[in-house]
Amino acid sequence: MGICRAAAKIENVVDREQAATIPKMLVDTGSESTWVPATTLEKIGVKREKKDLAFVMANGQQITRSVGFAKVRVDKAVTVDEVVFAEKRRSAARSTQS
Repeated sequence: MGICRAAAKIENVVDREQAATIPKMLVDTGSESTWVPATTLEKIGVKREKKDLAFVMANGQQITRSVGFAKVRVDKAVTVDEVVFAEKRRSAARSTQS
């Protein structure tokens, strides 16, 4: 497992013209979920498809967040992924879902 930062492009899966670039997204290879600031996802029109999903943070704290779907691009790699609507105090990152 490792942690690094990489430029990532997040795209609305319905309308690819709606996209945002996160220049230094935190990448944790041991994480199961992609966290993106809620304001960024809302700005590009990503819908909250699942609400109040439980997550366990690295410090053991259990929280709930909404999840949607977006296309995530890093360099030449691309995938459609569940994206967590992160609150202000969390940066764009990846975490474990309980």
